[in-house]
Amino acid sequence: MDKKYFAIKLIPSRPSFAQDMTPDERAIMMQHVSYWREFLDQGKLLVYGPVMDPKGAYGFGVMIAENEDEVKAFIAADPSGSINTFEFYPMRAVVKE
Repeated sequence: MDKKYFAIKLIPSRPSFAQDMTPDERAIMMQHVSYWREFLDQGKLLVYGPVMDPKGAYGFGVMIAENEDEVKAFIAADPSGSINTFEFYPMRAVVKE
């Protein structure tokens, strides 16, 4: 399989989300972190985490996948999908092997 890379952006429900999450939202986001961590441990993600943009924090990750359908399935199973939306784009990654 040729490695294909995808940039995934988590778009929170509001710009202030990182600062004012409710307890329920925080619990969902902890499940989200664990979910992504599992894929990092499997080598399917190169990196993930919050981007502290002054206009509003958002999540970002780089995934290795066979195709867009695999990325869509990954996003669809994310526990935070009930409170966040996602965008993803193919990426020409330069990776040190």
